[in-house]
Amino acid sequence: MKNINKAITFAKKETVLIVAMLLAVISAFFVTPDKAYASYIDFRTLGLLFSLMTVTEGCKGLGIFERSAKFIISKVNTAFQLSIVLVGLCFFSSMFITNDVSLLTFVPLTLTALSTLGESGNKLLIPIVVLQTIAANLGSMLTPIGNPQNLYLFGVSDMKLEDFLVLMLPFTIVAGAMLFLWTLAVCKKSGKLSVKTDITAENFDTYSTKDKTKLSGYVLLFVLCLLTVARLIPWQITTLCALAFSAIAYRNVLKTVDYSLLLTFCGFFIFIGNMGRVEIFRNVLSSIINGHELFIAVAASQIISNVPCAILLSGFTNKLNALIIGTNIGGLGTLIASWQALYPTSRYAAATPISKADISHISQPQISLFSL
Repeated sequence: MKNINKAITFAKKETVLIVAMLLAVISAFFVTPDKAYASYIDFRTLGLLFSLMTVTEGCKGLGIFERSAKFIISKVNTAFQLSIVLVGLCFFSSMFITNDVSLLTFVPLTLTALSTLGESGNKLLIPIVVLQTIAANLGSMLTPIGNPQNLYLFGVSDMKLEDFLVLMLPFTIVAGAMLFLWTLAVCKKSGKLSVKTDITAENFDTYSTKDKTKLSGYVLLFVLCLLTVARLIPWQITTLCALAFSAIAYRNVLKTVDYSLLLTFCGFFIFIGNMGRVEIFRNVLSSIINGHELFIAVAASQIISNVPCAILLSGFTNKLNALIIGTNIGGLGTLIASWQALYPTSRYAAATPISKADISHISQPQISLFSL
């Protein structure tokens, strides 16, 4: 019975991974495994994802993001300022540390900060957390490193970095403005409130020499990642540097890397590669997608989430600009539209249970948000 419960828990947490592997296995019945399978895998994307995850996990382990957030929060004086900061942290940080890391880092800080405001903070809790989830998805769409599907599509499209930024900048500006207005509306509904949270800034000088060395190393690794994204440095060098530095300086980081994400990509790469070799499937899907890339990307993301959608559709169309826009916009909608937003939320909820006393003021439908 215990093993069954473990299997059920694993299946719930890694549903997308299981689906990807099942599709890969099923597709192998249509295309017998051969040497061509190796060509399906986009090792550059996997190497870059691994490198970026080691950097973000390493910096998170050193408390860089949390300390920076505490410093900013300690400077606010009103509920509106606090709300803007909390939503803005997710919006802007997700451009560089990915949307899932952004949520895992700043949602706990939000719970702590708003809990110091009494009843008014309780009223703001659910709206602000929801806005943070939306902000993390919308902010991450600006850069190739903001989320996995951007990194993948940017790599296979051979776009220049500046072209990608120009493509997504108008959507990001509009999204930022709408988030600002919604946050303003939420705070006005809660009434005016002068706020002084119990969160105090932590001095970075308290870091030991060893931690400062680690931080310097991760900063250099992040620069290497950016240069690799811009195609100025081979991905193999960056991946080896990330692996070597983490193994020597901060081995625990290698335990926290999201290997299930990397395996999920592999599963979908194999499925798409095999289906691309089945002429009937390739021709039918190509005819459906052609000319409707943007709409189909948005719609398909609502059903299979935006990361698998990006991998699937990219194998059957060359209009990748439309896929980039569609999968980013498609991340908003159904509960599974953005796999990255739901995945960290479930991990956080599992790792940090919220007591009944903490949520006694929240209605039952709202409580369900914490169990996603």
